[in-house]
Amino acid sequence: MSTVVDSYLKAKGMTADAATYAWEFNLVKDTTMNAFCMPGGKMVVFEGILPVTKNEVGLAVVLGHEIAHAVAKHSNERMSQQMVVQYGSSLTNMLISNKPAATQSTINLIYGLGAQYGYMLPYSRKHELEADRLGLIFLAMAGYDPNEAITFWERMSANSQGAPMEFTSTHPSDATRITQIKQYLPEALTYYKK
Repeated sequence: MSTVVDSYLKAKGMTADAATYAWEFNLVKDTTMNAFCMPGGKMVVFEGILPVTKNEVGLAVVLGHEIAHAVAKHSNERMSQQMVVQYGSSLTNMLISNKPAATQSTINLIYGLGAQYGYMLPYSRKHELEADRLGLIFLAMAGYDPNEAITFWERMSANSQGAPMEFTSTHPSDATRITQIKQYLPEALTYYKK
């Protein structure tokens, strides 16, 4: 899959970016149903997700999604967003510094909730969907049928217990994710060669 990603980046005129990744894949003995990719291409897959992936294609769905987070530089964007929230908090505190403590506390609470639910979480969900889209492209370029991503996410949904409401989560709901993947499939299929 890493070779495909390098080809994709070079085709998009991002040869310099392609050279910055040192792809490394690690399997961790842990029952957690998760995986992640750090900036620079270090990937961790927890064994707990393997029963859900079921096969090579399911694992490729996970790897493509996580690689897409690194390629899209979501961790850098997240740090920038956190800095904006911190600067906003500092500015708010400066502007209300002469207000009574109870007013300051209320305004800070409102600011914190607004920043979290109105700014940070929606961006996280946007990043997840962007990683799904790019992941489908990488999956297809690697020779895997991107339609299989729907099957994987349906299995993931069946294994999800007590998922939070979407607006309180960093991830889109399973239903939203599956709907979006169906919309991304035509583009991904243009990269798929059986």
